[in-house]
Formats: sequence, C-alpha cells, structure tokens
Amino acid sequence: MLELTLNLPETDLPRIVVIGAGFAGLTFARKMIGKPYQVVLFDKNNFHQFQPLFYQVAMAGLEPSSISFPLRKTFQKAKNVFIRVAEMESIDQEKKVICTNQGNVTYDYVVIATGAVTNYFGNEKIKQSTLGLKSVGEALNLRNEILNDFERALQVPSYDKRQALIDIVIVGGGATGVELAGSLAELKKYILPKDYNELDAKEVDIYLVQGGDQLLLGLDPKLGKIAEDYLRKMGVRVLLNARVVDIQDNFVMMKDGSTIEARKVIWAAGVTCQEVTGLPKENYHRKNRLIVNQINQLLTDQSIFVLGDAAFMESEDYPNGHPQVAQPAIQQAKHLVKNIKKHGFENMGNWKPFKYNDLGSMATVGRNKAVVQLPKFNLRGFFAWIIWLGVHLYALIGVKNRLIVMFNWIWNYFTYDQSLRLIIKPQSNKKETDNTI
Repeated sequence: MLELTLNLPETDLPRIVVIGAGFAGLTFARKMIGKPYQVVLFDKNNFHQFQPLFYQVAMAGLEPSSISFPLRKTFQKAKNVFIRVAEMESIDQEKKVICTNQGNVTYDYVVIATGAVTNYFGNEKIKQSTLGLKSVGEALNLRNEILNDFERALQVPSYDKRQALIDIVIVGGGATGVELAGSLAELKKYILPKDYNELDAKEVDIYLVQGGDQLLLGLDPKLGKIAEDYLRKMGVRVLLNARVVDIQDNFVMMKDGSTIEARKVIWAAGVTCQEVTGLPKENYHRKNRLIVNQINQLLTDQSIFVLGDAAFMESEDYPNGHPQVAQPAIQQAKHLVKNIKKHGFENMGNWKPFKYNDLGSMATVGRNKAVVQLPKFNLRGFFAWIIWLGVHLYALIGVKNRLIVMFNWIWNYFTYDQSLRLIIKPQSNKKETDNTI
C-alpha cells in the first residue's frame, strides 16, 4: 500500500504539529493564529469537547452540541492553521515524522496535548463491564443506558429483577463522581415521579463508591465532608474506604465481600494517559505521563513539547506534577506560546520556566449546592454554586453555546425539569468499508 500523507501545503515556515484539540491543544493553536509558523492541529474528532459538563449531557440536562465546538469554525480565518481529523499512531523521532491512521506528516516541532483517558488499573474485565464518561459519545451512551433501563423496568413486575435495572453504582469520588451522583439524585427526585410515575422512585438506589476516606481528594477535607453530607441528604449511598474488585452477572463485588446488584456501573475512579509509540520508556512517569522540564519540553527531545494532563512537570510546589484539570493545561499552552513569540525556538535558553497559578478548585453537588476552594478561603452552598455556574459558562467556547447552556440552566432551575430525555440510537444501512483512499 502506498504511504499516505495528510496532504498539507508545502511551506518555508517551521511546521508545528499539535496532537489533540482539548483545552491545551486548542488554546495553543488559537494563540498561534497569524504567527510565522504552519500549525497543524489534529484530533480524532472535528470538534472540541467541554469535558466538565459531560455529566450534564449524560443526565439529559444539555445536548452534546451545546458543549462542543467545531474546530473548523474556530479557525475559519486562520491561514496558517490546518485541521486534520486523524489519530496519532506513532512518532519517528529520527525522521521527524508522525504516523496517523490517515497518513503521515513531517514536523519541525510537536506539541503533544492528548489529555487523559479512564484508568481501569489494568483490569480488562472491569473496562468491558462498566460505562465511562470521558467523551461526548460516552455521555450519550450513558444517557441511553439509563433511559433504556427505566423503560425496561416498567415491564418487569418483580421487585428483585427491577433492582438491577434501576440501581446505579458510581465508582470514584472525585469531581466527576460527585457531580454525577448529585445529578442522578435530582433526576430521581424531580424527573422520575413525572416521567415514570409507574415506578416507585424510592426503589432507585444510587451508590457512590470511593476507595479513600474522603470525597474530592485534593480539596480541603472539610469540603469533601460537606460534599458527602450534601449527597447523603439527597439520598445517595456514599461508601468510603470501599473498593470494587469484580463485576459478575449484574453484581458489583466489593473487597469486603459485600455485593451490590446493578446493571449500570459508571467508572470514574481515576485517569491515565495513553503511551505514545516511538517514545522511549524513560520518558514516562506514573500514569504514563511524559516527563518534561520547566518549559514543557520532553527531556529526551528538544523538538517535542507536552502540555496538560499528559505532561509531568516536577516542581517544589508540585512534586507529583500538576493536577490533571483544565487550568494547568490552559496556562501551560499560553506560556509556551509566549515563549515562542518572544524568543522563538532558536533561543530556547532564554525561555522563562512555567509556574502554575492555582486559581482554585470546585465541584457542584446539585441545585444551590457546591464547594469552592480558592487560594485564601473556601465557599460552600448557594454562592459557591453561582461561582461554579459562572466559571463554567465563561470557559465554554462560543457565545451561542454559552447562551444555550445558560437558558437550559435557568429553565431547569425554575421548572425542575429537563426536556432532553431522548433515546438516540445510531443507525446506518451502510456496510463497513475500508477508509483507505
């Protein structure tokens, strides 16, 4: 088979290939518009996904389009930025070639911003038996699974058999698990009695399983306890110091020998990064994060930079690397662009080292309930919830998306309802074909 290329225009400008259109990759590419470089941005999707609100898509509170933004719309007027929908397969450092599933591309510099994926800790069975929440597609699939099982439960007269369909287990007590558990509790309280009045909402049990003794690890333990209290009052069964060891025949097996009957297990127990084929093993730290210096440069290759979740940068303040959330990714991308603009790649010795500015962390549990940890003080309750709403609205890309999300939130707040509970199943009559051109 002929070696394919990504059909990019020839140029005398240095070519920077950006792998991944998450917070880091998209921020970097946007800041490089109009600069004397050819920027090639590729991702497996043709859109940017706003990951913090995936759980609201899964809970039918938002449509996928309202938290996604087309990449080509972002760069419509950018003559030096080129978009390619492709997945990286490997890097040839000697030849300076990136191999993708759609063809190969040469580079002068690479920015790896591939983000993180769900960590199943090497347990393939749990991976196959659980539902993830790391993409819009997974959020839609989770929404379908929940609504489908409610529909099926209406046709099951046996209480015991219904439990596997309507009970839900969430594994992982981080922000995703806490926010998902709170949203499910509100769905149980406000939506089920109206849409599924033939079901007794009291039969629905929501479990949040956390391996440690605190929810929201990384935040002030007091905030973790507040979030736990919120969830318990909302009816969520919070299990601390508990571990899932196996899943068999709709039963979740716990380390202490107990079991929970549930067909739907949502895995939010941590993240890891995908290995990049072609990079030597000595580049990797825990969770497959790539070790970089203080300017986000790969230690073994001066032409490769790593941003965001995939980067492990050790510092005095962060001996275990920066948290794998949006803010470090965005700040690293902006800092890298500033260094490039000011000194160019020819004078990297003059680049300033990156220093993370922690703006705070937050999580929402439900209506009027949130916790916010700021550098100098903490907030809880209604004001924390308002801050959470404002920060996430501001971070969304596109005025239209912000307006749609804001309207949905206002509507949901006053009506105690969401109007997006559709079971959308992909359907095609076309046979699978070879994508090779």
